[in-house]
Amino acid sequence: MVSKLSAKQHRFTEKSFDRLLRRLLAINWYRQLSGTWRNCLPIAAAIIVFWNFAAVAQKAPPDAIKMAEELKVNLDTAWVTIAAMLVIFMNAGFCMLETGFCREKNAVNVLAKNLIVFALSSVAFWVMGFGLMFSTGNDFIGTEGFFLTGADNSPAMGDAYKGAFTALNWTGVPLSTKFFFQLAFAGTAATIVSGAVAERIKFASFLVFSLLLVAIVYPITGHWIWGGGWLADMGFYDFAGSTVVHAVGGWSALIGAWMLGARIGKYNSDGSANAIPGHNMSIATLGCLILWFGWFGFNPGSTMGVSSAIGHIAVTTNTAGAFGGIAATIVAWVVLGKPDLSMIINGILAGLVAVTASCAWISVPSAAIIGTIGGILVVFAVSFFDKIKIDDPVGATSVHLINGIWGTIAVGLFSQGDTFGVTPAPKLGTFFGGGFEQLGHQLLGTLSVGGITVVLCLLFWAVLKATMGIRVTPEEEYQGLDISEHGMEAYPGSSIGGGSDYSKEIHSGRKSSRGSSPYPEVSGNL
Repeated sequence: MVSKLSAKQHRFTEKSFDRLLRRLLAINWYRQLSGTWRNCLPIAAAIIVFWNFAAVAQKAPPDAIKMAEELKVNLDTAWVTIAAMLVIFMNAGFCMLETGFCREKNAVNVLAKNLIVFALSSVAFWVMGFGLMFSTGNDFIGTEGFFLTGADNSPAMGDAYKGAFTALNWTGVPLSTKFFFQLAFAGTAATIVSGAVAERIKFASFLVFSLLLVAIVYPITGHWIWGGGWLADMGFYDFAGSTVVHAVGGWSALIGAWMLGARIGKYNSDGSANAIPGHNMSIATLGCLILWFGWFGFNPGSTMGVSSAIGHIAVTTNTAGAFGGIAATIVAWVVLGKPDLSMIINGILAGLVAVTASCAWISVPSAAIIGTIGGILVVFAVSFFDKIKIDDPVGATSVHLINGIWGTIAVGLFSQGDTFGVTPAPKLGTFFGGGFEQLGHQLLGTLSVGGITVVLCLLFWAVLKATMGIRVTPEEEYQGLDISEHGMEAYPGSSIGGGSDYSKEIHSGRKSSRGSSPYPEVSGNL
């Protein structure tokens, strides 16, 4: 019975297939197709059928608004991370600049300081600095968030943010990205000090001071301005750090250079200064170019997100640097009689420092004026510090302190508010109909930050001087810090101004014929 039924079913199937085939063959267009196309059509039909089934089985596509928000977070995170890398790369610029401006017998020491200072800054800012600067606390200091701990739901923004770092709730990036970007700035503040105290400071003392600067001094003043402290509440503005980074680093450098005393042979008994040329202006120039390039992460990156303002900030930054370099060249040519390369370098940097506070809220012509004044100031500042016997081998105080102050004041003069799309924004500056209100805020903030920085740095330098000592001996200074502090030379076999012979005497165990000190009149802590 089963076999008979199967045979009937088989015959029925054959007949049905024959009828279907005859109908298909009756269609003219199908008969005209080649054999290949006849085979492909059933396969294509099957794909279409199963594709539709698969499409129905899928979940509904994500909400378009949610996708846009995620894309915005990813773009902002990428931009802020890249900008932070540019700022960190500025450490290479400081290495080159400071090494080139110093003598070759101290090259290893300068390079070592600039390299290790960022490592120390990374630790100090993670352990304490970031929490003091940006965590919830009071108007003067943050009180939580140490070791990057505490509640945080970044990248939530504004009122949606719930966590320990409310001061940074205006940027929609993850907490790790916020920390990474701010760390780059903290390291910059520390490395400013290195150049001003070069060629005579003890390596260990410099390391300890760098830790104290990044862990305590920098974050406390930074909290007042960027951490939602009392200066921010008052209406003080500093977009990318003319005061927060550069002036704080400059004040720290000034106190350190003053307490160390001048290098041996820098000043004569009548008070006149002797030039102590740097050993390699080529790498100093390279350092300047690296810093100029890195500034496009420093200033535009301070938007901490992708926006149309990035281009405007980049242009104002570049304009100020260019005009600063040109102005310094002209002034040095007139005053010194020659277009001094060191002044050109510092003029460019002075313009960049000066525009850092205001770059988001000023026009391009205003940036040109700010940069020009910065370039002029740096030439006269170098001469001024020489007159008061503050020995700064690289001009760090002239560039970062003087122009950090000038750049901060410039906000109160040239601000055009939120004209260029960056909010919150300062009030209109004096030159744009805003009166003196914003200028007053800027002046008060400059004096306040300068005052507390000087007090803390005096305390730290004094303690270091009384305990560890901050200056190497005259013999070590004459010999060069590369040999005395590190036991190596940057350029083995080359002459280092008499230091090589002295080094050979030390290493051979023979007493120097020069006596206990080639310059007995040197002052400063030993």
